Amino acid sequence: MYRDMTKEIRIGSRVIGHGNPILIQSMTNTRTEDVEATVRQILRLEEAGCEIIRCTAPTEEASKAIREIKKRIHIPLVADIHFDWRMAVLSVENGADKIRINPGNIGSRENIKAVVDACRSRGVPIRVGVNSGSLEREIVAKYGGVTAEGLVESALDKVRILEEMDFTDIVVSIKCTDVMMCVRAHEILAPRCPYPLHVGITEAGTLYAGNIRSALGLGQILGQGIGDTVRVSLTGDPLEEVRSAKLILRTLGLRKGGIEVVSCPTCGRTRIDLIGLANQVEAMVQKYDDLCIKVAVMGCAVNGPGEARDADIGIAGGIGEGLLIKKGEILRKLPEAELLPALEYELKHWNS
Repeated sequence: MYRDMTKEIRIGSRVIGHGNPILIQSMTNTRTEDVEATVRQILRLEEAGCEIIRCTAPTEEASKAIREIKKRIHIPLVADIHFDWRMAVLSVENGADKIRINPGNIGSRENIKAVVDACRSRGVPIRVGVNSGSLEREIVAKYGGVTAEGLVESALDKVRILEEMDFTDIVVSIKCTDVMMCVRAHEILAPRCPYPLHVGITEAGTLYAGNIRSALGLGQILGQGIGDTVRVSLTGDPLEEVRSAKLILRTLGLRKGGIEVVSCPTCGRTRIDLIGLANQVEAMVQKYDDLCIKVAVMGCAVNGPGEARDADIGIAGGIGEGLLIKKGEILRKLPEAELLPALEYELKHWNS
């Protein structure tokens, strides 16, 4: 398993690589200079299960804001730098736990060395990030376009620059919007890279399309033992990125805990608002991350009771009513309006 063999890297209070748990990341979409808005969003993301947060630091004001933000959050903060090496140094000086850069975008070797020296002096790792949209022209020309092989070559070139400066606290990411190209790139990179890999499908899209692309791509990458930290990149509320990442990891058996909700697809036999009920159940169980159980929300008397009995707790719908079933036993029959409150009561008192 590749992730069992990668180098262990400390990011603030957390550790990735060398078989440590895969950590979930997201990125704020507030202006980092707006400390209040940024802190509010990060605290919401923490509550949802985000374990590392990235903030853009394109300006001096944003880089300096990191100091105050760090005082009020509880997870490591990564400063995202694109072009100005000075913002990387300033972000490190103001407490960033990791820096994300593309060494090819920040100028001369002296500029890169200044960032490396700042990170080395404070024990801050560097994430080397390469995206398909920013691949060097010479590599694009060499391979006749953007390719998996070109992405890997670009990333390893950047890693080599840091290694030549005797810096090895490195995390690597290679991302592209082409799902199968991204999978292939990780398959090529993983056996050649001793450092932890941050994985994701970049610019995956909206909540619907982005989740499908991310699940397909990340399922193949993570399922091969590749990846030490993950972000699901979605156009929308970053909370959805965290929820999706958790579900992907749980589905792959890479994370335990949390409630698994299963529900039937509905058919003409369904006589309750199963779609609405299932959505309410899925939202409601987010607050019970300490429970590791299966909840079934079923719509009719054909498959419902059997499926609900197979779960730890479940609802089997009838005509405007339903059965509440716990550990294979029918607890009671309830009107449709009382099913959700009854289910939540059972979850609240699950261990009592």
